[in-house]
Amino acid sequence: MKQPNIFERFESLIGKRGLEQIKQKTILVIGIGGVGGYVVESLIRSGISKIIIVDPDIIEETNINRQILALNSTIGKKKVDVMESRIRDINKNVTIIKYDCFFDKNTKDEILDHNIDFIVDCCDMTESKKLLIKESLNRKIPLISSMGTANRLDPSKLAIMDIRKTYNDPLAKKMRKFIKDEKIKEKIIVLTSLEVPKKNGIILGSTSFVPSAAGLLITSYIIKKIIE
Repeated sequence: MKQPNIFERFESLIGKRGLEQIKQKTILVIGIGGVGGYVVESLIRSGISKIIIVDPDIIEETNINRQILALNSTIGKKKVDVMESRIRDINKNVTIIKYDCFFDKNTKDEILDHNIDFIVDCCDMTESKKLLIKESLNRKIPLISSMGTANRLDPSKLAIMDIRKTYNDPLAKKMRKFIKDEKIKEKIIVLTSLEVPKKNGIILGSTSFVPSAAGLLITSYIIKKIIE
């Protein structure tokens, strides 16, 4: 009996060779919340067959408005465990490596001690982002880093570019200073919003459609890089 091809529609678009190229890649995603959750989801639905996920958090009620993993039934569960289960429900043949921890100087070597083809940084911690940039350059692993998506309402203002070209993004501004201070010459590719963030007090505002669009845009960038 012929085995069903769950990627038949995608293969018709990019060809058998393109799909095989995707299946051979290993992607590391650090942070699987609002942006990162959609990155993982869309990577798996695009044929990635080995993925490494890193996140120390549990799912909370306040995640429900923007995170694909957040449901009433998943509140209180570890994000990496819920994501692993979701991946298996999409494609049971995916190899999953999960780390229920922060990415920092104490965990970086273990996490990066894999044959990684692409790093996706969707974490919230600035110091982790800085460390990831340094490590990706030292190890010569392509990286895309998600900047700020909070307090934005317009997903059409999302863009992928070298960090030096970013504007209207407070997080990217901090990272640009880091790049300058460290005298980093290489391109650092980021997902950024060109929209001026709303000022709404202490709590960061979020939507269901900006972080998700950011995650899908990142996956689109990675897939195109693999098959180009």
